[in-house]
Amino acid sequence: MDTEPAKGKLRRLNLTMFFPLLVVGGIVVVVSDARTWWHAVVLGVGVVAAMVAFVRWAAGEVLRVAVPCLVVTAAVWPFSVLVVGGSSAFFGVFLVGSLVVPHLPRHRVAAAVALTGYIAGVGALRLLVSQEDVSGDLVSFVFVPAAITAVVLGLMFPNKRFYDVVKELEESREREAELAVIRERVRFASDLHDIQGHTLHVVKLKTALARKLVDLDADRAKQELGEIHALVADTITQTKELAYAQRRLNLSAELENARNLFEAAGIRVRVDREADVDPAAGRLLGQVLRETTTNILRHAQATRVRITLSEWSISIVNDGAQRTPLPELRGLAALGQRVAADGGELTVEQEDGQFVTAASFPAQEER
Repeated sequence: MDTEPAKGKLRRLNLTMFFPLLVVGGIVVVVSDARTWWHAVVLGVGVVAAMVAFVRWAAGEVLRVAVPCLVVTAAVWPFSVLVVGGSSAFFGVFLVGSLVVPHLPRHRVAAAVALTGYIAGVGALRLLVSQEDVSGDLVSFVFVPAAITAVVLGLMFPNKRFYDVVKELEESREREAELAVIRERVRFASDLHDIQGHTLHVVKLKTALARKLVDLDADRAKQELGEIHALVADTITQTKELAYAQRRLNLSAELENARNLFEAAGIRVRVDREADVDPAAGRLLGQVLRETTTNILRHAQATRVRITLSEWSISIVNDGAQRTPLPELRGLAALGQRVAADGGELTVEQEDGQFVTAASFPAQEER
């Protein structure tokens, strides 16, 4: 029940919203500036490099392609200024630079100034090959490209900080979820200790007593050994039940525990009680709730969970379900067999980003 993290959603949203606009902008650059077919090819290469950088930025991997994309787009800009005579081809180098500079580990401000200076400096080279309209060339090739670059860079720095904050929140949420799972494991260990620790202590005392009685009272010694055997057998059964989530559970305690675990993991919880749960169904419904809680914490990126209880049923709905085929959840599969053995039904559904786990006892509800 995995899902895309918030940072990935934001990047994918940016890709969906802005990539088509940037493609259109790149086409406009090529069409407006190119005078021949080979001009169009060179300018097109710069646009493609810029698009590659944007796509990798949307995937959070812009630094991997930073150098080649910057080299290509930085080379296309002077070609456009000196050969083509077009003032729009700064589009490529300014776009790649504005994506790369905020992600540099250090010297980001210096890099931003250098990028702006490079674009303005290359644009000024236009004055070497054309003296017809100096003021117009200064505006078209120097001031406008440098101003646009400076403004966009200024906007990208807060954008980077915003993504950093989102990343920190995601990491914090993941740590909370891991902590919640650890708490559940500690609780399991505590239950196991309660079962076996008490039994081993009693077995030790009864074994010592049987050893003393073996020569003094053989019948009493046999009785003690019989009790030891029964106690060990019962402990084995309890341990198996605990391992397979079959131990009798208190539904109210499980509900409170699930609420605490979800809230610790930053997940909003809503509990709807349509009726008081019948005690006969409480044990298995509690097991369903415990297993589902563990699955959500381990496998999902949930933000909301709704638990609905009736006299003979429980339903747990969480968001954050992946849109791939339903994953294999062995714990719920085994639990479904036990619910069916008691005349109930356990259903697991995944649809529209939601995961629904429900258990009910239809035969009891019809009575």
